[in-house]
Amino acid sequence: MKIEFTKMEGLGNDFLFIDDRKESIKKQADFSLLSKRLCSRHFGIGADGIVIISNSKKEDFKFTIYNSDGTQPQMCGNGMRCFAKYLYENKITSKKMLRVETKAGLIISEVITNARGDVEFVKVDMGEPVLTPSEIPFITENSKAIKENLDLDGGKNRVEVTAVSMGNPHAVLFVNDINKIDVEALGQKIENHERFPEKTNVEFIEIVKEDELIMKVWERGAGRTLACGTGACAALVAGCLNNKCLNKATIHLDGGDLKIEWDLENNHIYKTGRASFVFKGRVVI
Repeated sequence: MKIEFTKMEGLGNDFLFIDDRKESIKKQADFSLLSKRLCSRHFGIGADGIVIISNSKKEDFKFTIYNSDGTQPQMCGNGMRCFAKYLYENKITSKKMLRVETKAGLIISEVITNARGDVEFVKVDMGEPVLTPSEIPFITENSKAIKENLDLDGGKNRVEVTAVSMGNPHAVLFVNDINKIDVEALGQKIENHERFPEKTNVEFIEIVKEDELIMKVWERGAGRTLACGTGACAALVAGCLNNKCLNKATIHLDGGDLKIEWDLENNHIYKTGRASFVFKGRVVI
């Protein structure tokens, strides 16, 4: 069968959007296998993941994402911004505020339009950060996973991480010079560390000043990417927990900037950034 797709990107984190509200594709395709095939940058279209648009029985829409290796994460912040822009600009919905069902629970997104009515930014209520280690999950005897030492290479090396979940697990490391970090080598080791039972995303953070951070990311199931929305949220939370930054900051990622705010009154994290259309096409599956 032939299916239509739309490629979009949020700060260089790129996704293939497939509208399956009629569930016709679901009946004929394994989305996990399809993601591995379509996301291949040499033998497919090329992307960090695929996003399936579905109807929801309890919210406005349902968001399902598969990584390029076929695994299914709970949520993706950059993908959610693209999701809201796609629905609004394709007139699938006229709502500027959307309630979206995800594997991580309810996510509320808001499109911010310019004078022409185009979506300029998308603000996403990412919900509350999860700090209880068993719920991240992360193995420790402490009540919160702050400044935890991880032994690497059979105990030959050690790194300090703060573990946070934004619906998916994150290990945040603070570094003095982010350009001296081997993101791929270190990211793989931490992603697969035994103290993260479900593996983890890994964020390397350099503090520029209390409201400005630089971030590089290694994503669970996707590898090195240009941006990670949930990772940026986790980074701000970890920065606050370690008294390194304010509860509102701009985070510079390889793909662009995100504005992250931790509202200390309702304990919710808000993420604002851009999302862009790349191209549309059809593919035989």
